[in-house]
Amino acid sequence: MGLYFEDVVADETHELGVYTFTREAIIAFAREYDPQVFHLDEEAGKQSIYGAMTASGWQTTSVWLRMLIDERTREADMMRFRGERPARYGPSPGFEKLKWIKPVYVGDSVRYTTRVIEKRDSKSKPEVGLLYFQNEGFNQHGELVFSLVSKMFVERRVRSA
Repeated sequence: MGLYFEDVVADETHELGVYTFTREAIIAFAREYDPQVFHLDEEAGKQSIYGAMTASGWQTTSVWLRMLIDERTREADMMRFRGERPARYGPSPGFEKLKWIKPVYVGDSVRYTTRVIEKRDSKSKPEVGLLYFQNEGFNQHGELVFSLVSKMFVERRVRSA
């Protein structure tokens, strides 16, 4: 999270934080980005296959991204405070395997995590490496509700040969 490619340890899980999905936040996001009725109206949610109003999957993903960026910013700030220069992250060449496994209901609190699952050298860009992250969200019952594999180019401290 600000570390250089060589310094990143695979399989370490980082806690990003917990977000509680309120009725107001679900409706506000849905009005702006995903205006399906079961995200906008409690009665429509009851009549849906979910049995209640739910958060948009895109909202659960957006919250993950916000928490990830906030964590990277905190880590980079701590490095600068210690007099170190954080590694440059990005761009991302995309993501894979986005899954919204269980609905997120009004009042659910989702705990987000990220973990490096693979490190690859870049053949075309020796100044960076490519990290693969497994990102997940768990509701207050410990059930997996969100999963995504993301990729990120990360600056190397030392260029590969």
